[in-house]
Amino acid sequence: MTILQVRDLCIDFFSDGRYLRAVTGVSFDLEEGAVTALVGESGCGKSASCLALAGLLPRPQARTQARGVNFTLRDGRTVDLFSLPPRQLRRIRGREIAYVFQEPSASLNPVIRIGDQIAEVLALCRPEIRDRRKKVVELLADVGIPAPEKRIAAFPHELSGGMQQRVMIAMALAGEPRLLIADEPTTALDVTVQAQILDLIDRLRRERGMTVLLVTHNLGIVSQLADEVLVMYAGNIVESAPAEALFSSPAHPYTRALLRAVPRLEEKAERLETIPGRVPSIADYPAGCRFCGRCALAETGCAEKYPELREIAPGHFCRCPESVR
Repeated sequence: MTILQVRDLCIDFFSDGRYLRAVTGVSFDLEEGAVTALVGESGCGKSASCLALAGLLPRPQARTQARGVNFTLRDGRTVDLFSLPPRQLRRIRGREIAYVFQEPSASLNPVIRIGDQIAEVLALCRPEIRDRRKKVVELLADVGIPAPEKRIAAFPHELSGGMQQRVMIAMALAGEPRLLIADEPTTALDVTVQAQILDLIDRLRRERGMTVLLVTHNLGIVSQLADEVLVMYAGNIVESAPAEALFSSPAHPYTRALLRAVPRLEEKAERLETIPGRVPSIADYPAGCRFCGRCALAETGCAEKYPELREIAPGHFCRCPESVR
């Protein structure tokens, strides 16, 4: 069952007296209970797209539009998130859609105890719960925080980065959401803690039947967790496919270049492979393919004609004419 259907999402940001289009025509579906990974280089529009879905982009600095952003609520009703009044959208955030940000130290209030911060979410999203302290302890235990009865009185600075991220996940789960958006949840954490956090998110997804939209630039994470993969470049989805198909048969030149740049233990290379050139500025996006300036397969017409996202195999879509020849 599809619980989120995004069609032609566009995002503009105000800069130097005008609006510049940063994200163009992004479309995808999220299936219930699945993990969908949104991958790409920093600045490609991953986080902006997710913030737009949750209605968290600042206005009027940012403006959004879409042909449809249809989300199926727990009660079976389908709503267009972009058509909802702000008050109704606030009721969906937390209860139906929750967000885990990449910097827990910047997201947690430094002068409020973590137990009180989680209890505030419960008060807003699940007012029927009377014994909030007991529920907060349960949530902290669910996310693997030791001695939760004592930790509820801790301030954020008294916890490690990994523990702070667990608190953020507990806050996200407090409303029992259908969809969890995890925006690079392991940034700045060491490798061991990264693995623990990702295992935690996957376990909670399976136990609670949640859908997860995982934003990352780490393809190793994607190969472990994702069911579906969306590859984003310069504000476009350039390829989307089931994870197994994408890793075994990458079609877009950008996807292939990303995979070649991943270090492998079985290969002893003196230097890692890189992608030449730079990502174009949003003020200088070409009329055609936005990757053409860095692509070894680029032809004369690539910079002029905007490529469509076409299905090249069942469930496998690519925005490159070379891949469908």
